[in-house]
Amino acid sequence: MAKVKTTFFCQNCGSQYAKWQGQCTSCKEWNTIVEEVIQKPEKSDWKTPTSTKKRVSKPLTINAIDASEDARLDTQDEEFNRVLGGGIVPGSLILLGGEPGIGKSTLLLQIALKLPYKTLYVSGEESQKQIKMRAERIHANNDTCFILTETKTQNIFKQIEALEPDIVVIDSIQTLHSDYIESSSGSISQIKECTTELIKFAKETATPVLLIGHITKDGNIAGPKILEHMVDTVLQFEGDRNHLFRILRANKNRFGSTNEIGIYEMQGSGLKEVSNPSEILISKKDEDLSGNAVASTIEGLRPLMIEVQALVSTAVYGTPQRSATGFNAKRLNMLLAVLEKRAGFRLGAKDVFLNITGGISVDDPAIDLAVVAAILSSNEDEALPKDYCFAAEVGLSGEIRPVQRVEQRILEAEKLGFSTIFVSKYNKIALKNLTIKVQLISTVEELVAFIL
Repeated sequence: MAKVKTTFFCQNCGSQYAKWQGQCTSCKEWNTIVEEVIQKPEKSDWKTPTSTKKRVSKPLTINAIDASEDARLDTQDEEFNRVLGGGIVPGSLILLGGEPGIGKSTLLLQIALKLPYKTLYVSGEESQKQIKMRAERIHANNDTCFILTETKTQNIFKQIEALEPDIVVIDSIQTLHSDYIESSSGSISQIKECTTELIKFAKETATPVLLIGHITKDGNIAGPKILEHMVDTVLQFEGDRNHLFRILRANKNRFGSTNEIGIYEMQGSGLKEVSNPSEILISKKDEDLSGNAVASTIEGLRPLMIEVQALVSTAVYGTPQRSATGFNAKRLNMLLAVLEKRAGFRLGAKDVFLNITGGISVDDPAIDLAVVAAILSSNEDEALPKDYCFAAEVGLSGEIRPVQRVEQRILEAEKLGFSTIFVSKYNKIALKNLTIKVQLISTVEELVAFIL
């Protein structure tokens, strides 16, 4: 077998070196030089199963290409299926990232134990006994899920050849290493090489591979950015370890939308799917409190009712504070300027704190009206009626702008028992026989007249 040829490249400027050194002499950056393979022996890491013939790519006209979709694999998890776009596509690579301890391994182990397909769960971080203890905690039994503790890709492919699984789960990609690369596990060159081998395996055998990826302190997937370009789907598992709820988002999805989210509740017995998050995100309280407003928002295809909390108080220090959790702070400053200019409220010398309950982040502009209502309620110390909700965007001139899919928002509010929803009068609404009152407004001044 021919010897593997490697060289060293700077990951910042691309300069090439014969050996490793601490500083790149071209761009003067430190610790950016890594080893890369420039020639390796032609050797297959696994044998293609006899049932799958290796296809030779040939050019086809656009009209001759078969556009029919392959049947997706059902994960038996509605939230996971929703985020992926209906299930796992055969031959796809799915990368799941998230904070340490957020529940990435628990989520994929839970899905692996639910799957009715032959599944190989490869762990480079935990022993088989540790995984067994977690499986007992989530009360899942499965005779088709096989556990392997291994980090060398060549040994993993030998077990795959013997087992021929339908799905492979890797926990995590940063723990794998290949014999073709001299550097340690988790280095840039090792991650690229191991991912390339897994992609080749997945595409040639139509076997989906699910990868768990570590993240950096900045919240990005650890390793080179090219890793996210190589895989088909990048999922982000978000949440605070001090809160119960976890949110699964798709940052990239070649087989579906990236607007969908999946919501889970972390329990002692594992992650529980939240089928109706609106009832959980709206807090139940007996007394009327100022500064609370409910917004009807859309995440992907799912309507959500979320609670917005605002606190307006006199500034103790010279410069008033502006703080927002789960909401864009610059947009909050814009809405405060609109209230001061168009509605005459003097908020320039007051502290304003805003919070979206449940620990989630919202980018939907339809939440603007609820934010304004919550700020006005806290400023005047008058509680809004509990059965009011809001769905509209606020413009710089104080106009109430229409939002998309307003009818779906109205039906969700009606289903949850709200009596009145405030929307823009420029929205075209064709719904009939509604039990909820649709209040049409056009300016911030009209909103002030209604709620105060």
